[in-house]
Amino acid sequence: MEGQFAGRLRERLSGGETLIGTFLNLGSTVSAEICGAAGFDWALVDLEHGSGTEGDLVSQLQALATTEASGLVRVESHERSRIGRALDSGAAGVMAPRVDSADQARLVVSSTRYPPAGTRGVALMNRAAGFGARVGMLRQADEMVLVVVQIESPAAVADARAIAGVEGVDVLFVGPSDLSHALGCFGRFDDERFAEAVHAVAAACRESGKTAGVLAGSPADAQRYLAEGYRFVGVSGDGGFLAKGAAAAAAELRKLAAGPA
Repeated sequence: MEGQFAGRLRERLSGGETLIGTFLNLGSTVSAEICGAAGFDWALVDLEHGSGTEGDLVSQLQALATTEASGLVRVESHERSRIGRALDSGAAGVMAPRVDSADQARLVVSSTRYPPAGTRGVALMNRAAGFGARVGMLRQADEMVLVVVQIESPAAVADARAIAGVEGVDVLFVGPSDLSHALGCFGRFDDERFAEAVHAVAAACRESGKTAGVLAGSPADAQRYLAEGYRFVGVSGDGGFLAKGAAAAAAELRKLAAGPA
């Protein structure tokens, strides 16, 4: 099955699996399909920092639906309407940026649940409901949607245990750039302050039976997060893959064109 019910990510995480994924920040249907077919468990359309808009979202999720990767969406904000639109478009789950407290986490979860459990608006003429053909999805959606909240500030780290304890939160996802910047060690992921924060989030997730997640710059960088117990690990993104590959090819060709030293 595709769209919101693809991959059953919540079930897989509950079963102890480690899920790997990548970000999609080019707003491109083609790069979404390429990354989805690469072997990742999930691919996340980035509406917070990516080049695409909500107008590009459905086509990217449709491209991912032809692959084995589940399509997730990082929304621009915690607004109920932004979260609802991503889910109505067929996303298997949402990532909410900059969640600093348990109260904020509860509001995010509420926006992903239909009444009486939450405040998600009920609509059937959308992709998630098969444009009216899958009315039964209303009975299943609350249990299927993956909720990922980002830990990107010292306040969020300090409240990590309370955030992890919020019912409906599945993954606490460390945003390395924002968190290291806020901690005064931007980009220095081996800094003791950042390492302690990473450890604190992992511990909070273990205690609450939730999953710790993070974005790594490369597979090599991901190794230490996996060793720490992180089980929802992303690496780079379509833009990063393209930039790195293009730069490497150009450098190699320039070396060849220059001839023997």
